[in-house]
Amino acid sequence: MQKKEYSLEIGGKNLTAIFTDLAEQAHGSVMLKYGETIVLATVCMSHDKQKGLGFFNLTVDYMEKFYASGKISGSKFVKREGKPSEDAILASRVIDRTLRPLFDQSIRHAVQVIVTVISVDDNDPTILAVNAASLALAVSNIPWNGPIGCVRIGKYDDETLKINPSQKLREDDSQYKFDLTVCGKNGNINMIEASAHQTLEGELEEALKVASGEVTKLENFQKKIVAEIGKAKRVIAKETIDPESVKLFNENILPKMADAIFAGAGKTKIDELHTVWNKMAADKYPEREDFVLEDNLFDDTENDILHQKAIEENKRADGRKMDQVRDLFAQAGGVSKVLHGSGIFYRGGTHVLSVLTLGGPDDRHMIDGMQTKAEKRFMHHYNFPPYSSGETGRAGFTNRREVGHGALAEKALAMVLPKLSDFPYTIRVVSESLASNGSTSQASICASTLALMDGGVPIVAPVAGIAMGLMLSEVKSRAGEGQSQDLKYKILTDIQGPEDHHGDMDFKVAGTRSGVTAIQLDVKVEGVPIKILGEAMLQAKNARLIILDTIEKEISAPRKDISANAPKILIIKIKPDMIGMVIGGGGKTIKDIKERSGAEITIEDDGTIYLTGKDGSAEKAKTIIEEMTHEFQPGEMLKGEVVKIADFGAFVRLNASTDGMVHISELAPFRVERVSDIIKEGMIVPVKVISVDRERGRIALSIKEADKDFFNGKK
Repeated sequence: MQKKEYSLEIGGKNLTAIFTDLAEQAHGSVMLKYGETIVLATVCMSHDKQKGLGFFNLTVDYMEKFYASGKISGSKFVKREGKPSEDAILASRVIDRTLRPLFDQSIRHAVQVIVTVISVDDNDPTILAVNAASLALAVSNIPWNGPIGCVRIGKYDDETLKINPSQKLREDDSQYKFDLTVCGKNGNINMIEASAHQTLEGELEEALKVASGEVTKLENFQKKIVAEIGKAKRVIAKETIDPESVKLFNENILPKMADAIFAGAGKTKIDELHTVWNKMAADKYPEREDFVLEDNLFDDTENDILHQKAIEENKRADGRKMDQVRDLFAQAGGVSKVLHGSGIFYRGGTHVLSVLTLGGPDDRHMIDGMQTKAEKRFMHHYNFPPYSSGETGRAGFTNRREVGHGALAEKALAMVLPKLSDFPYTIRVVSESLASNGSTSQASICASTLALMDGGVPIVAPVAGIAMGLMLSEVKSRAGEGQSQDLKYKILTDIQGPEDHHGDMDFKVAGTRSGVTAIQLDVKVEGVPIKILGEAMLQAKNARLIILDTIEKEISAPRKDISANAPKILIIKIKPDMIGMVIGGGGKTIKDIKERSGAEITIEDDGTIYLTGKDGSAEKAKTIIEEMTHEFQPGEMLKGEVVKIADFGAFVRLNASTDGMVHISELAPFRVERVSDIIKEGMIVPVKVISVDRERGRIALSIKEADKDFFNGKK
C-alpha cells in the first residue's frame, strides 16, 4: 500500500490527512483523521459532458456506516444501512452548500462527492467531512477553485470560545450559549449553520472572526499538500453562444428587460419576456434540440441588471427600499377546533400554514443513529408541495431541501421551548408552504411561533425569521492591477423571487427581541466578508422586530390553557424500587392499569411516571397507581371495606392492593366476645393505622381509635 500522511494541530488536536491507493480509481481521495474519527472522501467527474443540461450537476452523498461506532443496527430482518438519516442529509447539504459556489457553474460534466464515515468517536464527522471533501477536490484533476476550511465554534460550558468541541459538550442544546459551523476561504465566509440561545449579533460576529482564523490554517494546510501531490486540472472548453443569438437578443429582448424586471408584479413580466425569447430562439434554430446557451444569456443579463440597479441606484425589482419588509399578516388559530394549535403567516407572496400537535412521552421520536441513541420531544416538519410555486411535480416525497428547511426552523424554535419538567408534552409542528416567493423557511418559523402560542405551549419568547440578500460588485482599486479590491454592495432585507435566484447570498437569521436563535448562510459567490455579515445581522434584527410586532399584535403571549382536544399529562413520582411492582411480571400489572383507565403510561428509570389521556383517563390511572404505591404511615386516618372476618379480628381493604388487620381488641372501646357480633363483611368502617411492619408487609389498624363511638356503645 502506498501511503503519505500530513498533520496539522487544530482545536488542540491533531488533524491527519492520509493519502493511499485504497480508492485509486477515484479522481481524488483522502482519509482525514481527527482523534479516532476517520472519514474517506472521494470525488469523480464524468468523462463526457451531459447534453441539454442547463445547470451544473453536483451530487454530494454523506454515508453513515454503523460499523463506524461499533453498532449493528436496523430492524430484526434488515441490518444493512438503508436510506440516509436526517443527520446524514443535513451533513450532505452542509458539504454541498460549501463546495458548490467554488465550481464554474458553466461546467456540464457531472461531479460526485462521496464521504464515507469509517470510524467515529467523540469528534464531529461532519466538520471532518467538509474538510476532506475540499482536500479530495483540491488534489484531484477536477477544476475547482478551492480549498476551503471548516470548523465548529461556540460557547458551551463557559464563556470560552471552543474550536471543534466534543460530542458531549455540544449534544445538550439546553446548556450551550451558541454553536456555529463555519466554512470559508481567503478570510471570507461561504457557509454558516448556527443555533444560539438568544445571543447578541455582535458576539456572533466576533466568533466568526475567530473561526475565520482557524479556517485559514486549514486552507494553508491543504494548499501545501496540493503543491506537493496535487494533479493538473482538466481543461474544459467553454461553449460559446452563436453571435447571431446575441444579436437577436440585443435587438429584441435587451431593450425590454429592465422594464420587465422592475414592473412591480413579481416575476410575471420577466417570465413572459423569457417565454418570448425562448420562442424566438426556437424559431431561428428549428434544427436545434436545446437552447441552454440562449437561456443562460437571458439569465445572466437579468442577473447583471438586478446587480447594477441595486448597487448604483438603490433599486429593487418590486420597488421596495433596501431595508423594507413586505406586507405582513398573522393569524393565531381560527382554522379548526380539532387542531391543537395553528398559525398562518404571510410575508408578501410567501404564505405558510403551521399546525401544532401535542402528544405524550410515548410519541417522542426515537433516534438510533451512528453516534447517538436518544429521544426527541420536539419536531418541526416542513413541506413544499409543487403548487406552492405554481408548478406541477411529485407530491408526498420529502426531498433534501424540505429536510433542511424543516431542521432550520426546528433549530430556531427549540431555543425557546419550555423545560421538559415544566411542559412534558411531545411537540410536533408541521409547516405547509402554500405559496412561495422568497424564504418559506423563515415564514415557517413565524407561522410555527403563532401555532405554538395558539396551542398554549409556554415558549420563552416569540421567534421570527427573515432572509437577507446581497448584491455584490468587485471594483479594481485605482492603484492598479494586483492591488486589493474595493467592494461595492447592497444588503437586501426580505429577499423575494429574482433577488433569491440572482442575489449573491441567502442569509437567514431567526431570533427573538433579545437575540439570535438560528442562522443559515448560503452564497453564490466564493465568500462574503465578515463585516458585511455583521451589517446584515443588524439589518435583519430591525426586520425581525417589525415581524414580531405583527405576531404579538395578533397574540401577545401563549394561551393559558392547551386545547381541549389535546391529551392531558399528569406526572407522579414513585420510589425506583416500586417500579417493578407497578409494571408487574411480564408487564401484566401496567397493562391492566392501561386497560382499566384508558391512559398511556410511561415510566422513567428514576420513578417519574407520565400519565397521558383524555376524558379523565389520566386521572383514573393516577388514582390507581397512587393507591398501589401508597406507603401507609402510623396515625393515618382512612376508611375501608371489611373483606374478611376471623376469630382474632377483621381484615379491612385500604386500597385495591392493600389490606390491614383490626385486632379484636381494637374494634371498640368495650370488650368484644366475638368479632361477628358487631362487624360484618362488606361494612365500610373508619380505621387508624397504628403500626406498619414493612418487612413482613403487615399493617395494624384500629377502629376504636378512629371513632370510639362507631358501634354506638353496643355490647
